[in-house]
Amino acid sequence: MKILIVEDEPLAAQRLEDLLKKQDPLMEVAGRCDSIKGSVAWFRGNKQPDLVFLDIQLGDGLSFEIFDHVVVDCPVIFTTAYDTYAIEAFKLNSIAYLLKPVKFEELGAALAKYRASPYHTGSLGNQQTALDKVHQMLAKGFKKRFLVKSGVHFRSIPAEDILFFYSLEKATFASIVTGKTVLMDYTLEQLETFLDPAVFFRINRKYIVSVAAIADMITYSSYRLKLVIKNCNDPDVFVSRERMQDFRSWLDQ
Repeated sequence: MKILIVEDEPLAAQRLEDLLKKQDPLMEVAGRCDSIKGSVAWFRGNKQPDLVFLDIQLGDGLSFEIFDHVVVDCPVIFTTAYDTYAIEAFKLNSIAYLLKPVKFEELGAALAKYRASPYHTGSLGNQQTALDKVHQMLAKGFKKRFLVKSGVHFRSIPAEDILFFYSLEKATFASIVTGKTVLMDYTLEQLETFLDPAVFFRINRKYIVSVAAIADMITYSSYRLKLVIKNCNDPDVFVSRERMQDFRSWLDQ
């Protein structure tokens, strides 16, 4: 089986390739691309692979643009770090997806689904339908303001004024630059779909932080990183082990 990996984060691409080799040592990674331009050139100069692993957001834009320039006649498994609102579109159209960081078991299940459902001509139409739906959702952009209620008053808070979001006792709060904390009507999972991933990152199950909120980072070990967050009274804010690799890439983009 020949596979193409489209991923703009070198560590994530290498990790995916290593996981694929563990799933099946006979798998051949026919190519690795890190941009829309590079992917288009690869498809124009090579035979179609058996399967493509496609990251949604690349450094030069959304990977859906690849389909505007070349015909892709092979099945696609999407990988995504934060566009969780696209998942329902994938499900409805039987498109396989993996949330990053990719887990070995989930990768195995996606490959099993691919093997159990031979690709045929009709599937391409379903795939394009999913691409169109998700592209439309992504094109709407990210949330710029949040309407919050305080007593009988309402106020609109710009996203750039929010330092971090956190969950506490089944409620979600936002800490803003003024030092105040406001109650949100969204879960952290929902917020991930609204926020600009270039600005906000979910470091663990409890916190989503903005890059501007990070005052200091302290290394405890190769797998433990403690953050000092502005206006945060929690002395133990750690990046989860599963998010470490993506967090480093996020800071270094």
